[in-house]
Amino acid sequence: MSNNIPLNKIRNIHQEFLKGKITIRSTAKRLKISRRTLRAYLNKLGSFKNNFPDKLNDFKEFYRFVRDVKSIPDRQVNLIQLFPKIYSCIRTSDSSLKNQWKMYKSMAPDGYSYSQFTFYYSKWINKNKSSIESNTLLLSSILNANLKILKKWKLSNDKKEWEIATALIDFLKGRQVLEISAKIERSKSLIRKWIKLYKKEGLDGFKPKTRNVNKDILQNIEIKKSNLIKLIHESPKNYNVNRSSWSLKSLVEVYKEVYKSKISKSMISEYIKALGYKFQKAKKVLTSPDPNYREKLEHITNILKNLTDKQKFFSVDEYGPFSIKIQGGRSLVKIGEIKSFPQIQKSKGRLICTAALELSKNQITHFYSLNKNTDEMIKLLNLLLQQYKKEEKIFFSWDAASWHASKKLYARIDEINSIEYRKINNTPIVELAPLPASAQFLNVIESVFSGMSKAIIHNSDYGSTDECMIAIDRYFEERNNFYLKYPKRAGKKIWGKEQNLPVFDESKNFKNPRWR
Repeated sequence: MSNNIPLNKIRNIHQEFLKGKITIRSTAKRLKISRRTLRAYLNKLGSFKNNFPDKLNDFKEFYRFVRDVKSIPDRQVNLIQLFPKIYSCIRTSDSSLKNQWKMYKSMAPDGYSYSQFTFYYSKWINKNKSSIESNTLLLSSILNANLKILKKWKLSNDKKEWEIATALIDFLKGRQVLEISAKIERSKSLIRKWIKLYKKEGLDGFKPKTRNVNKDILQNIEIKKSNLIKLIHESPKNYNVNRSSWSLKSLVEVYKEVYKSKISKSMISEYIKALGYKFQKAKKVLTSPDPNYREKLEHITNILKNLTDKQKFFSVDEYGPFSIKIQGGRSLVKIGEIKSFPQIQKSKGRLICTAALELSKNQITHFYSLNKNTDEMIKLLNLLLQQYKKEEKIFFSWDAASWHASKKLYARIDEINSIEYRKINNTPIVELAPLPASAQFLNVIESVFSGMSKAIIHNSDYGSTDECMIAIDRYFEERNNFYLKYPKRAGKKIWGKEQNLPVFDESKNFKNPRWR
C-alpha cells in the first residue's frame, strides 16, 4: 500500500466508505490512484472499523492508524524472528554477524543480502535495546572486578588504554559495536577481538607480551654499533672516499668494505640515533679576537645598567656605501611569476648614511656622507652635542674601525671635555665606550639599519639619490615620532620591520652581510 497519496484523497476515501456506497473503478479513476491502492485503504478502513468502531467517524484517528500500521513482508518477519538467536550466538560464542548471515543464506537462499541483513539487524537492536541489555550480564560479571582499573585507563594519557577501557565499558552499557567503533575510531573487528580477549583472559590479555630476543642478534647489533663509532671518528678520506664528512651512503659502502658485513642505510640511521649522534649543519658565528673582549663588554653593560635620566647612550655606525639602482628582495608576486632585475646596471649615484641610535628614547639622528672618515664622525659628534645640549653626559659606542679611533677624533673629544669649552658652549661630557674589535654584531644600530634596508632599499628603483634620501628621511622620522608618542627604551617595542630587537645583547648577531 502506498502511503504517499495526498491527505485530501485519503479523506475522500474515508468519507465514501462512511456513506457505504463506493465503486472501486470509478472512485480510483476520479481520485487518480490505482485500484490496488484504493483496495488497500478500504481494507484498512475495514480493520479500523472492527478494532475501533466508536472512532470510525474520526478521520484523525483513522489516519494515525493508517500511518502506524504497515504491512511487513513474510521474509522480513521470518528474519526478525531469528535475530534473538543470532544476537545470543554473537555474544556467547566466537561467531560474527557475517557468519550468522552465511548460515541464514544457507537456510533461505532467497533471503536478504548482507547489507539488508545488517540494516534490519541494527534496526532490531535499536528497537529492542532495553530488552536485550540483560545479555550484557555475561560481560558485567567479569568487568566488576576490574572496573576501577578500566576507569583509570579511561582517564589515562595512554591512547590505547583509553580505547580499550572505553570499548569495554560502553559495551557493558549496551552500546553496539558500530557505535563504539565510530566513537574511538577503531574497526569493529578489533573491538570484537578486545571483547573476546577480555572474556577469555581478563585484563591480563592486554599486557604487552615479552619477546624472547636472541642473544646472538643483540651481540651482533652491539658489534655493529661499536664498528660504526670507529668509522665516524675517522675522516672519510682515510678510506679513499672523496668527501669532507660522512653521509649514510658512504658509511654503508665503507662498512661493507672494511667489516665484510651487510648493513643498510636505515640500520645505520637507527644506530646513529641510538648512539646519540645526528647530522646537523654547522652554525656560522662571529668571533671577536679582541683580548679585552670581556672587559669592554662588561664596561658597556655597566654603563647601560646605571644610565640616568640626564645621560644618553648612542650606538653609532654608517650604512653603505650603496648604489642607487634597481634592487632585489622579497616581495609579493603571483604564483608562477618570477620577479627579476638586471645584474649589470648603471648606478644613479651612491649614498652613505651616518647615524646614531639613542638607546633610552630610541631616537635616530642621521645625515648623509660622501666618505667614511674621521671628519664625518666629528660632524656627527658636533650634531649630537647641539641636539642633546642639556644632558650631563653622552656615551659613544662604535666598532673598532680606524676612523672611529683616530688621533684627530680623540683630540676633538679632549677639547670638548675641557672645562673652558664646556663653560663657553654649555655642552655635556663625552665618554667613549668602544666595542671590542671585530664585534660589529654587538652594535645595536645595525638592527635599525636592517629594518630600514628591508623597508626602503630592498625592491627599490629610485630615480636619483635625492629620491632615496627622502624615503630614508621619512622612515627615520616616522620611527622617531612613534617612539615619542609611545616612549620605550630600545628593544622594549619593535617598530617597523627590524629583524632583531634593538637592544644590547651579546648573544645577538645584528650585522648580516646580506643587508648591505
